[in-house]
Amino acid sequence: ITGTESVMQIVREIIVGFKWEQDALGRAKSSFRATHESLLKNLENLSTERIMEAMTSEDERFLSIDVPSVDAITLDEAKNAVMSQMSPSNLEISISGDFDVPEVLEMAYKYIGTIPADANKEFLKEEVKEGVGAKIGSVPQLPKPGKFIELELPDSDPRAVAYVAGSAPNAWGYLADGTTVAEKIMDKDKRASDYDKQRRKHPLFAYVALSLLSEIANRRLFSNVRERKQLTYDANFSFTGFERLLGGWFLVTVTASKENAQKALDACKETLHNLRKSQPITPDNVESAKRVVLNRHEFQLRTTQYWTEKMSGLQEESIPLKGPLSFTDFQAVVEAITPKDLQLALETMGLEDDELFTCIGRTVQTATPDDENEEQLVRQAPVIGMRRGGALT
Repeated sequence: ITGTESVMQIVREIIVGFKWEQDALGRAKSSFRATHESLLKNLENLSTERIMEAMTSEDERFLSIDVPSVDAITLDEAKNAVMSQMSPSNLEISISGDFDVPEVLEMAYKYIGTIPADANKEFLKEEVKEGVGAKIGSVPQLPKPGKFIELELPDSDPRAVAYVAGSAPNAWGYLADGTTVAEKIMDKDKRASDYDKQRRKHPLFAYVALSLLSEIANRRLFSNVRERKQLTYDANFSFTGFERLLGGWFLVTVTASKENAQKALDACKETLHNLRKSQPITPDNVESAKRVVLNRHEFQLRTTQYWTEKMSGLQEESIPLKGPLSFTDFQAVVEAITPKDLQLALETMGLEDDELFTCIGRTVQTATPDDENEEQLVRQAPVIGMRRGGALT
């Protein structure tokens, strides 16, 4: 039996023959409890949790699962929740690699195609009519004004982390209200040529524009916060990148010393503000970002994982802009993007001061009995190289 056939067998068993056991649920609960408890002890994870609580008004869909919620789940509830999703009509199989096509198609038919069409129908809360897809959800609207959050976490290592976050489109350019990046740009650029209008209607336009924006923002942050002001070793800009949910968020992460945390946070906000106003996107910025994005795409095309990720969801009605053009037109769409496209796309994000959510997390050192008695002890100077790290530690 090949690995592919084994996977097909496992998928079939999960859909039609899965055995739900109480001890397995207990192990799963233990894993979730450990994950949540470790989050509460990690400065970065706890900081992002607090900022997400503020941005989503504590919407549980976007937060970690706490221990009481885990403990409250019963075996029947877990079974109903999972099996209600295991409908054969909802399955999409994406396969990439070096394989014999007829052989794999035969496996798919043998193990998946023979599952009854109404399998697990009894677990559905309400019957979904044929041809009617599930309602597409969206991220919650951000409350205004934004918030500034500070938190402290006991830790032996003195350090700090700062975040700047706000609203953004999802990976395909949809905003939380259902409008798109392309529509917003069209509304603002009244003098656009027919060629520009045609370019911006391409399904990949917003996806590519956001990829380039992310690259440009990262370079600006590196240049301003790290190289020019020397406030951090690392500053990163990223999008949440939801595909099905409408809307999303951007997140700037910067690590710094406790003393420089506020300065680093202010420098990140300044960088984003300058990107919109005093130091807009230049043709050189765009060309550099294009090279990075295209090189990354060309490299990832050599991996089967990238192909399957790009193919996943091609048949989903909830991702209408995703299709074969993601492969065939990617380079052409990237090459056609202009600085004006990106400058206007930047305006679809929540970058005003009253729209930003910011957070600084710092560690605090707690006194221990050993620390209190440290001055009373006379220690022998260590021999050079005695401890790990050598004489500089």
